[in-house]
Amino acid sequence: MTVHEVAELTQRVLANMEKVIIGKRTVLMIAWAAYLSEGHILLEDVPGVAKTMLARALARSVGCTFKRLQCTPDLLPSDVTGVSIFNQKSGEFEFRPGPIFAQTLLADEINRATPRTQSALLEAMAERRVSVDGQTYLLKPPFLVIATQNPIDQEGTFPLPEAQLDRFLVRLSLGYPTLEEEGQMLQRLQKGHPIDEIKPVATADEVLAAQAAVRDVHVDEKVRRYILDIIHASREHEDVLLGASPRATLALYRTAQALAAIQERDFVVPDDVKRLAIPVLAHRLILKPESRLRKRTPQLVVQELVADVRVPVTDRQRALAEDYFAR
Repeated sequence: MTVHEVAELTQRVLANMEKVIIGKRTVLMIAWAAYLSEGHILLEDVPGVAKTMLARALARSVGCTFKRLQCTPDLLPSDVTGVSIFNQKSGEFEFRPGPIFAQTLLADEINRATPRTQSALLEAMAERRVSVDGQTYLLKPPFLVIATQNPIDQEGTFPLPEAQLDRFLVRLSLGYPTLEEEGQMLQRLQKGHPIDEIKPVATADEVLAAQAAVRDVHVDEKVRRYILDIIHASREHEDVLLGASPRATLALYRTAQALAAIQERDFVVPDDVKRLAIPVLAHRLILKPESRLRKRTPQLVVQELVADVRVPVTDRQRALAEDYFAR
């Protein structure tokens, strides 16, 4: 698949999702970029802003199998991975797969599940496989976990540990709609929910081909150095207790490739990295206690990192600029 075909596929999927999600093109694009980067998505926002609808719209648009897992404190790891049941007719144990075996899994309100249950997702998210009763089962690609959580109501919840937060490629927030967007929403919902009318506009094979194409997007050595400079600056920032991990470096690299392909480019520019820095890095940084008391946030720190690190100009960009002015 070429970058032109990736861009065309992107337009189909985003247009389909926008039948349900109004006015959030940037969030949808980054979520799609994470999907093409073979990563997982954490949606963190207040209730009622369509976090679940985004997950359902994405799953329906690509025609992959979809399961929803409503996380509660009494949810067990076997409720996620599956369980072996004794078959009296055959005299043997049979494995009944859990919702993790869907190609797209929505873990709704993931911070309401206990750490023991949350950890059941770790192996699946990192290695695309599940181990149950000594047996290892491979998950069918393309595999995507979309988790939601409410950052306001923390009573009775279990915050995700840093190791699990690091498994999510991006963290996104939808935010409230504008007055005009909310008016459009009322009009669309007058006779029924548009999610019921969403049809697949892409196949799983097309998604896999797009994921393979993304890996071939060229990343100039100067852009690679730019990514590394941002990551290493996060580890040395005065407000940061724990900086971005090597997994974060790879996440920023992969999503930048995907964003370039989505915009029909076969090369990454520094602006791709800048647009993705907060969604990819902010949830991975741990600030010092004194910095949190001063109302510093990871988002502000990432903004400072991007502002302070020198932005390179690649040879490809220079050639395109020279060609533009020559006209």
